[in-house]
Amino acid sequence: MQKKTTIKTIQNLRDDGIKITVLTAYDYSTAKYLDDAGVDMILVGDSLANVALGYDSTQKIGVDEMRIFTGAVARGAKRAMVIADMPFMSCTISIEKAMENIACMIKAGASAVKIEGGSDYIVSLVKKCTESGIPVMAHLGLTPQYIHTLGGYKTQGKTDKEIEVLLNQAKKLQDAGAFTLVLEMVPEETAKYITENLDIPTIGIGGGKYCSGQVLVTDDMLGKFSDYTPKFVRKYANLKDIITNAVQNYCEDVRNGNFPKEDEVIHAATYN
Repeated sequence: MQKKTTIKTIQNLRDDGIKITVLTAYDYSTAKYLDDAGVDMILVGDSLANVALGYDSTQKIGVDEMRIFTGAVARGAKRAMVIADMPFMSCTISIEKAMENIACMIKAGASAVKIEGGSDYIVSLVKKCTESGIPVMAHLGLTPQYIHTLGGYKTQGKTDKEIEVLLNQAKKLQDAGAFTLVLEMVPEETAKYITENLDIPTIGIGGGKYCSGQVLVTDDMLGKFSDYTPKFVRKYANLKDIITNAVQNYCEDVRNGNFPKEDEVIHAATYN
C-alpha cells in the first residue's frame, strides 16, 4: 500500500520536475476511484454547488454542506491528499470565525484547505493556519468567490501591472506558509512567469502547461456535467451518454418484462 500523500510529497514532485495531478470529488465512491487511479490530490471543490447540488453559483454553498461532502471524500481516499475548499464568506468575517470553519473541514477528514484571494487579510489567515498546523492551498487569478468584484468570468493577469500584482500576492502567500498555489484562468505566459518565481508548486486550471500540475473538475473531465464546458477542459469520457443509454435500456427492460430474469429473482426458502 502506498504512503499517504503529504505536503512534503507534493513539494518533492515539484522539485523533481514531476507534474502534480489534482481532481475534484464530492462523494465516497468517486474519491475511492480517483485514489485507486493514482491522483495526487483530491479537491472537495465548491464546484459541487453547481455539478452536484444544482445551484447556479458556487457562492450559494455553505460550510455545513461542504463539511458533509468533505467527510465522504475523506473516507474514500486512503492515499491521495484531501483538500477542502472553503466556501464563500466562510473565511472573510474574521480570523476567529474563519479558523472555526476551517477546523470543521479538518475534523471532517481533510488534510488541508483551499482559500481564495491574495489580500493582506487572506495572507494573515494563511499564516494563522500554518501556525496552527493546517496546510493551505492558495488560489489566485480568477477567484469565483470574488466574481462580482472581478466583473465576471474573465481572464486575469493580462497586463504587466496585473502580473506584478499576482506575483506579489503569490510571494506573500508563499511566505505565509501556503504549500501550493492554484492559478485559474490566467494566460500561459503569466502562469509560467509566476511558477518560475516561486518555490512552491503551482496548479493550473486554464493556466497552461508550465504550471507544476493541473486540476480539473472531475464531472467536466468525465463528461458527466453538461450544462457548460470551459475551454480548458479536455473530456476523457462521455458519462452523460453512457448513463442516459443505460437508464433507457433499464426502463425498456422493465416495461417489456425483460427485467428481472429468473436468475435475478429471490425465491422463498424451501423447507423439508
